[in-house]
Amino acid sequence: MPNPRPRRVLVIGGGVAGLVTLRNLIKLGEQKGHFDRIELVERRDDVGGVWYLDNPPPNSTTPRWPSPAYPGLIGNVLPEYLSYSDYPPFPTPPGHPEQPFPTLQETYEYLKGFANSLSPGRIRLNTEVVRVVEKEGPVQSKDGGNGWTVVLRDWNEGGKEKEEEWDAIVSAVGYYDTPVWPDVPGLDKVREAGLAEHAKTYRGPQGLEGKRILVIGNANSSNDIAAHAAPIAQTPVYRSIRRPALFNFPSLPDSRIKDVAPVREYELVEGDGGAKKVRTTLTDGTVIDDIDAVRLGTGYRPFPDFIHVRAHPAAIPSTIAAPASLMSPPPSPHRIPALHRHILYSPNPSLAFNGSAMSHTPFTIADITSAWTALAWTGEIAYPESVKERLRSEQERLHDGTMPGAAAKDATTAWTSGPSDGLTYNVFGGYEQEYAAGIRADIVKARPELHRVLPEWDDERTRQREAMYALKYQSLEWARNKREAEARAKQEAGTTA
Repeated sequence: MPNPRPRRVLVIGGGVAGLVTLRNLIKLGEQKGHFDRIELVERRDDVGGVWYLDNPPPNSTTPRWPSPAYPGLIGNVLPEYLSYSDYPPFPTPPGHPEQPFPTLQETYEYLKGFANSLSPGRIRLNTEVVRVVEKEGPVQSKDGGNGWTVVLRDWNEGGKEKEEEWDAIVSAVGYYDTPVWPDVPGLDKVREAGLAEHAKTYRGPQGLEGKRILVIGNANSSNDIAAHAAPIAQTPVYRSIRRPALFNFPSLPDSRIKDVAPVREYELVEGDGGAKKVRTTLTDGTVIDDIDAVRLGTGYRPFPDFIHVRAHPAAIPSTIAAPASLMSPPPSPHRIPALHRHILYSPNPSLAFNGSAMSHTPFTIADITSAWTALAWTGEIAYPESVKERLRSEQERLHDGTMPGAAAKDATTAWTSGPSDGLTYNVFGGYEQEYAAGIRADIVKARPELHRVLPEWDDERTRQREAMYALKYQSLEWARNKREAEARAKQEAGTTA
């Protein structure tokens, strides 16, 4: 069966991955005569994804999908790695060279400018995708075959539902819709009482003044939350961690923040005056009483449950009678299942994903993976024509038979078998260079002229990328010293007044 050659492609999501996917499909495919219609839909009222901090108007009746970002956020990635290929580079942030990392607003403005550079009419805002359904029968014809039915809710028309037919779909909704809540006894009751909040809804330390705080995790979000709370909350601010922070999650030491063991159990108790409090028991037996608020920076997971497929990964290569959610049952380890090279859905490669795995440099990874998708769909990049062979890249990434109880794997059982790196399957980490270099090589083989514009991945470039985390630490030190100097100056001015 030949691989699909779709003519009409819909991109879902107007963030970092979706915007560059739209551009690459147009530039590499449509402008060469391979595609007839390329569009993007975004459910919010502007592009930018997590970098667009929604500010809903009063009394709005339109649903809102807030970004997990917060006011004042400063990124951890240098402008060089936030720049799309064949487009003006991300501008150097104004101000102090000691703080070279772009802010939330600066990153949004770059994405907004990139979107505005595309031809008009390509992006439909306030357009929510309710359901994507694989049409009946296998894809057979070179033009994309049976395709996909997409149910949309148009909030420009009061939420009116519409159906559209597309040959191919790119889901670029990314990670940040579905927060991960640890499966720890008692946490559900603490959540129900309103005392536990995930970083997804964090908007700053307001309301934590004078309170006893427990922060869960020591990656970027948790570190920011703890640092914001330390000057205003009761001290110490407790930070529950499983292991020392990785080098790419830099944070300053702070005597007001105390690292403690993971939580074994939460208990909702009644404090003085009848107020609800939290008691936690840690894995080392320590008990922390009288906690007023728990803030969790425990990450996110990709969960595109709006996509319904017929050839379900749990039954590959069988075709099921009716479409079922791609994410049901939830795969283990959690991931978007059955993807060839983290991009194409193996049973029907007219469905693609961009941003299915986390990377050090998501802008540049999204750029090359969407270019690869465009050229795979034009037929310029070859990939396996059988489902079994397309599944091999997932099988190899999962490894074989090292999780207790794991069945022996082949390409069709990788969906349910246990991995050796379940915590890292969705996180490229040290695998990023190997992965990106391979994707880039495929692109350059098909279009040699792109060698000049695509970012590079090799040992030297990896060292340069990793060096930016030490630079981030230095910028945090500079910002702290600046704040302390300003505070001293203010105090001295008050003394002499």
